[in-house]
Amino acid sequence: MSVKIYTNGAFYTFDAAHPSVEAVVVENGRILDVGTHQEMVLQWGRKGAAIIDLQGNMVTPGLIDSHLHLSGVAFHFLDLDLTGVKTKHAMLEKIRERASTFAPGKWLIGMGWDENLFEDGSIPTIEELDQVAPHCPIYLKRICHHAFLVNSKALEMCQYQPSLEVPAGGTIVLDSVTKKPTGLLLESASQLITKYIPEKTYDELKNGLAQAMKFAVRKGLTSVHTNDPAYLGGLDQTYKMYNELINLEQKGLRCNLLIDYPYLNRLKEKGMYAGFGNEKLQIGAIKIFADGAFGRRTAFLSEPYADEPGQCGEAMFDQERLYEIVKNVRSHAMPLAVHTIGDQALQQVLDILDQFPRVKYRDRLIHVSLIRKDLVERLADPSRIADVQPRFVVGDYPWVKERLGERREQDLYAWKTLLSAGVLCAGGSDAPVEPVDPLLGIHAAVTRRAPWQSHQGWNEKQKLSIHDAIKLFTVGGALATNEEDSKGTISRGKLADMTVFSKNLFSIENPDELLTTNVCYDHY
Repeated sequence: MSVKIYTNGAFYTFDAAHPSVEAVVVENGRILDVGTHQEMVLQWGRKGAAIIDLQGNMVTPGLIDSHLHLSGVAFHFLDLDLTGVKTKHAMLEKIRERASTFAPGKWLIGMGWDENLFEDGSIPTIEELDQVAPHCPIYLKRICHHAFLVNSKALEMCQYQPSLEVPAGGTIVLDSVTKKPTGLLLESASQLITKYIPEKTYDELKNGLAQAMKFAVRKGLTSVHTNDPAYLGGLDQTYKMYNELINLEQKGLRCNLLIDYPYLNRLKEKGMYAGFGNEKLQIGAIKIFADGAFGRRTAFLSEPYADEPGQCGEAMFDQERLYEIVKNVRSHAMPLAVHTIGDQALQQVLDILDQFPRVKYRDRLIHVSLIRKDLVERLADPSRIADVQPRFVVGDYPWVKERLGERREQDLYAWKTLLSAGVLCAGGSDAPVEPVDPLLGIHAAVTRRAPWQSHQGWNEKQKLSIHDAIKLFTVGGALATNEEDSKGTISRGKLADMTVFSKNLFSIENPDELLTTNVCYDHY
């Protein structure tokens, strides 16, 4: 008999029928029973069940990251990682060091830079990039993946000339005086470069993805919703890679795959649909972008940016094209997962979604960063879910206050408002944009500040309790994929996904104790 009794733990189930229990009985990955230690040992112990002592540690339903890019996390193991670099000088030195090991012409790929952290000025110029890597084409993604830095060698590789046509929605930023490229590309202009970058081999990508999965599990995640086909060689190769790692090699992380819109027809050809797969690996919603990000003022706002009055941002599609996209997705009875940062982007998406019937699975509004009060009620629909990223407050403050202005800042990352209005919400990281560690996301939701800061929090009225923050990453994650009947709570009949913590998070006096809490993943 493969029955196990997990006991001597502080089990918080998030199930209203029995909010806390002393023991959980598991068989073949499913929860058989819950109750007191005495009841469970009496009922199941005499039948030969193994008893697992959790040594008094706290247990919650398995944590779920509702939106990330495991491929991006994988690339941190494969490419130059610039995450957290605090100065332009340090960034240039890291590039110089990596380039010194490269043969002439080999692409130097990196990601994670964030000029808002720099203590010594702005982003590197194209001349500075040329100086540290004159023999290598450079392509460096900003942490938001909406802006990119390249050097002259990279522009040379793509045969740049002033008359070069830039893909719709993209910009090659030019010097205001010389009218020459500064090395900064925005949004889809990156496509001019990426088509010349040699693809990594299947084995390289798979190895990086395996490392990313292992890393996620060590951070306490049992499930993730990940968007990767554009980075892992398309739908077929992405699914093959995940299937091998999860179903054949048993890597132990459940994955729901968001599929980019360009692969919709291929999805249909393969007979796949939302929910296709098994309890370990499933196809999810169709992913599209409605706008950009605050960092480069490409998030689409209903009013101009406070620090650039003539700019409202950019819609990724006009309304006619967006309507056709939604119509096509709905013709396959598929749900949508839509990147919406600005309030106007969200309004335009909701205006179109309202014209189509609901489908079996919930539509996902990803980020919902800036939301006007008149849009909150429209989100409070059981067929929709707001897929939010609490750590964005760390990445975006304090500069975003100046960008949006004091009045609109009150509606920024308004999670308390959303939950109070009955909006279904799930919590994610958008890793590698923010760290994959869910405890950092929970800390951000509770404190609304960076771990190294000590103030009362940005727009503190929107702070969440630790209970509600954990709920985003458990119950909310299950709701996002309509899996509330199989995960999200510790309940009889559900998957036995649980996360064990070294501290009781509901007993801590200072939320900063979240930062010194460990995940006890070795209990499994």
